[in-house]
Amino acid sequence: MIIKIDIADAAIAEEVLRIQIPAYRVEAELIDFYEIPPLKDTVVTLVKCGETFYGYYINDELCGAIAITVENNIIDIHRLIIHPNHFRKGIARKLLHHIESVEGSRNEIVVSTGSKNEPAVNLYKQSGFIETGVIEIEKRLSIAFFKKILNEADSTHTEGA
Repeated sequence: MIIKIDIADAAIAEEVLRIQIPAYRVEAELIDFYEIPPLKDTVVTLVKCGETFYGYYINDELCGAIAITVENNIIDIHRLIIHPNHFRKGIARKLLHHIESVEGSRNEIVVSTGSKNEPAVNLYKQSGFIETGVIEIEKRLSIAFFKKILNEADSTHTEGA
């Protein structure tokens, strides 16, 4: 079950942190970079992040979450996290589809991930995202950027409007 969750509630932020830290540790290992900002999050930083969160629950257990912001009709995915115990169950794909269904009136979705994070890169490509660029942050770290157009007709009218 996917529900909108209130990240401003410290107990929920703590629950999210319990899945976020192990999830980003796996990404850190995949990309061989251990200074990923979400690994430094605390309950306080999550409560203040200003993102909209949706949680994926199995029974009463939070197994995954997606966090977004929306600006200028563009959905920006800030984090898509799945607890490692629940990898390869289709949860990330379900969360992506959920965002499209509840925010689908928007023009596009953007997201970024470590370019060496092959599972995430493959997920986005298989979900219809197009890679729009890669930026090298430092020798060992590059970030890949992706975009998915949701409403083609509307997205062409947003520039210069």
